[in-house]
Amino acid sequence: MYEENAKSRLEERKAKREKDAREGTLKTFIGILAVIALGLAGVLGYLYINHRNVVNELNLDKQELTRQMVELQAEYDSLSTSYTFINSQLDSSKEQVAQLIERIKKTDAVNRSRMRQYEKELGTLRSIMKHYIFQIDSLNTLNKRLTADAASARREAAQVKKENEQMSQTISDLSGKVAAGSILKARALHIEAQGSNNKATDRSKTAVRLLTTMSLIANDLAPKGWVKIYIVVKGPDGEVVLPSTNPAGEAFTCGGESLVASASREIDYQGAEVDLSIYLNDVTAFQKGIYTVDVYTAAAPLGNAETMLR
Repeated sequence: MYEENAKSRLEERKAKREKDAREGTLKTFIGILAVIALGLAGVLGYLYINHRNVVNELNLDKQELTRQMVELQAEYDSLSTSYTFINSQLDSSKEQVAQLIERIKKTDAVNRSRMRQYEKELGTLRSIMKHYIFQIDSLNTLNKRLTADAASARREAAQVKKENEQMSQTISDLSGKVAAGSILKARALHIEAQGSNNKATDRSKTAVRLLTTMSLIANDLAPKGWVKIYIVVKGPDGEVVLPSTNPAGEAFTCGGESLVASASREIDYQGAEVDLSIYLNDVTAFQKGIYTVDVYTAAAPLGNAETMLR
């Protein structure tokens, strides 16, 4: 009986030791789990904080990228030009900037690869804008130079036109002088009445003819060759005196005016001075008074003279 009780007590102590051992092991395991849990909580807390910081930094980067894009958009909008082909390219680039801004806004900041792509596109669009600015400046400079050249060309053209007009006027004046210088002129123009004895007379009763004399002045500019000299004699009554053998007279034109000559004579003029006489014969009768003579060529008048018969 005593042995059974002792055995029972041994078994109880053994069971208690085993239980205590199990409880100790469990407590140790629970402690280890608690330590592990605390460690995991710390790691998770660190990761969370780090992730939050990274996300914040990425959001800041996104905001900065968006700000730069908006500034670039404003710079594009400020570009102004009157060149149609550049305006067309500018419109296309402005549309690309607007679309890129929208894509950035819709993209999550943590999408690093996409954000890097947007940064590259931003750099490309900036380079394109610099190229536009260079083009516009170059074209403006060229336009200013062309405008200055055009103004200079207009001034030169105006000067040339003025010089041409002056030259034309000079040529016209010279032509006029040459034309005027080429006209025959006469000097020592004289008219007298003659009697039947071929001597001068101042009496109407004895006069049978009128004699007009003159000298054609030497003129190298005058046309050479045969030239006809006309005289128009008018009596005291103002009527043209005509010979009885040619009562209709000789029609001619001088300077566009139609006239009737009392007599005429044709000479061969070669530029040297020539003395000539023209007779008006076969006059039926002479009146008392003043007789005038006007001398012409077909080109111009040569002069006039007068005489008085008693």
